Amino acid sequence: MIITYHGLEFFKIQFGEIVIAFNPPSKESELKSSRFSSDVVLISLNHKDFNGADTLTGAEKKPFVVNGPGEYETKDIFIKGFSSKSSYGGEEQINTIYMLSLESMNLCFLGGINSPDLPQQFKDNLTEDIDVLFVPIGNEGVLDSAMAYKLAVKLEPKIIIPMHYSGEDDKYLKMFLKEEGISKLESLDKLTLKPKDLVGKEGEIITLSQK
Repeated sequence: MIITYHGLEFFKIQFGEIVIAFNPPSKESELKSSRFSSDVVLISLNHKDFNGADTLTGAEKKPFVVNGPGEYETKDIFIKGFSSKSSYGGEEQINTIYMLSLESMNLCFLGGINSPDLPQQFKDNLTEDIDVLFVPIGNEGVLDSAMAYKLAVKLEPKIIIPMHYSGEDDKYLKMFLKEEGISKLESLDKLTLKPKDLVGKEGEIITLSQK
């Protein structure tokens, strides 16, 4: 599995020939980011900065789009979505937390969540360890750095990937790393993972360079 970061909450996850995308910005968004063909697109928020599934449609395939709570299965990927809240964009709206199981690894994508109080349904369904946790740290409608760190530690993932910040010098990223006692962390161009790579990891923070 290869994970690359394309800004704000936009991620590309590739394993074999399958490509998954989280929260791509739409054509109406002011955000500029990569465009690629995707098999599966997951959208946490119905906002122009996150709901650009149509921008990832290839010439020969149309993505399977998940844009809300529920249970889904496609291409041997098992997806569960849980309703939470966000105030990104200045108004409270539904945010979907996603749990994915693929390649014997469990991914949790918190989306634009604005509270560390997780929905009960999510907690009831958290029966397996989280291998990779994507957590927003940008304040302004999502978790602030301190809340994000406390929630991430509480969920006990093997790897923590912060998102929703502007770059390596972003103040929210610096504050998040400071909670861990880190002054600076070198970002990776991409994260390549196999189940064996997770052995012995406990809450390791990894930052990815934005494409």
